[in-house]
Amino acid sequence: MDDRPLRGIRILDLTNVLAGPYCSYHLMLLGAEVVKVEKPGHGDLARNLGPEPGLNEAGIGASFLAQNAGKQSVELDLKVPRDRARFEELLRDSDVLLENFRAGVLARIGYGWEVLREVNPRLVYCAISGFGQTGPMSQAPAYDQIIQGLSGMMSITGTPDTVPLRVGFPVSDSIGGLVAAMSICAALAGRARTGNGVFLDVSMLEASLSAMGWAASNYLVSGVAPEPMGDQNATAAPSGTFDTADGPLNIAANRQEQFEVLCRLVGRSDLVTDERFAGREARKAHRAALNGELNAALRRRPAIEWERVLSAAGVPAARVLTVPQAVGLEQLRVRGFFTDLPFPGHPDRTLRVSGNGVLVNGAPLRPTTPPPLLGEHNDHGLTPTADEVSTR
Repeated sequence: MDDRPLRGIRILDLTNVLAGPYCSYHLMLLGAEVVKVEKPGHGDLARNLGPEPGLNEAGIGASFLAQNAGKQSVELDLKVPRDRARFEELLRDSDVLLENFRAGVLARIGYGWEVLREVNPRLVYCAISGFGQTGPMSQAPAYDQIIQGLSGMMSITGTPDTVPLRVGFPVSDSIGGLVAAMSICAALAGRARTGNGVFLDVSMLEASLSAMGWAASNYLVSGVAPEPMGDQNATAAPSGTFDTADGPLNIAANRQEQFEVLCRLVGRSDLVTDERFAGREARKAHRAALNGELNAALRRRPAIEWERVLSAAGVPAARVLTVPQAVGLEQLRVRGFFTDLPFPGHPDRTLRVSGNGVLVNGAPLRPTTPPPLLGEHNDHGLTPTADEVSTR
């Protein structure tokens, strides 16, 4: 599709593993050209990560394939003069430089913000790191689990008996990547107005705390520290995971009218007039008793039946699915969330990758090429066309 909003924008991507590549994957889906600059002979560490050892050894591990479709790969060693010269050529013709080294690494090899701005005054430079480029923790190494722990996220994930638990996927990496992508888009919009580039310093710790929302703000505003509540929602009751005849069901009857409809549909209208459950705060105080009554009623029917009945009546309810069940949802197929691509180096296989949940003028955003082999575009000309130059 030619109407993707970042068409004509080039991203020079020095990132590894997840936060940075996830950021540039979203920018690619939005239409940007992404050129991965990888260490010769090694490349992105994610090339060697994933559940299939054979793919890892070939440098196309599943972790790499997941967020690098639609990109180009160029091998450059920034300690070698010839490669530095090529890097600076690419810098001059790029709109964005993205990296997720430890704070200050790029500056120490001669490419601090002042140098980058001199090479390309219109450059948007985005550095993603665990703690940001400044402050007493800026030089500390950080992976997703480190950030989850330091942010307080793990202290409220699970039950009082199981905390601390990490969220079951690298949520801080994903949040950091999304914040970086949003910031880059904002910076490009600002540059269209001012003509000037900008330096974006993204902290995964700060982005994660921001994304925790009420868990942090309730303490900041009211001095109330959050507690681990397992599958229950601290803000309302009944709101959490419940039992059915064949598996778990999430219900979020957060409003009074939803609670009343829920009680009627499960055959327990008497709960509405029970003084223990009469109002929001009363229901929260007697959560365990209320959940027990509802679980007994919900166990009479399968989860899918309750999902259909309750949703149709305006009560948010849905099964708790496994990942294989979730990716098979008809909703995702109808909206074109997944794209099938040729599998790099394996003509007998198909690679399925996800989109980003955004339709532009009714069409899903899709990659058009598979993830690149290491150095696949070393000999390709990357000089922008006249149309691209005029777009920038």
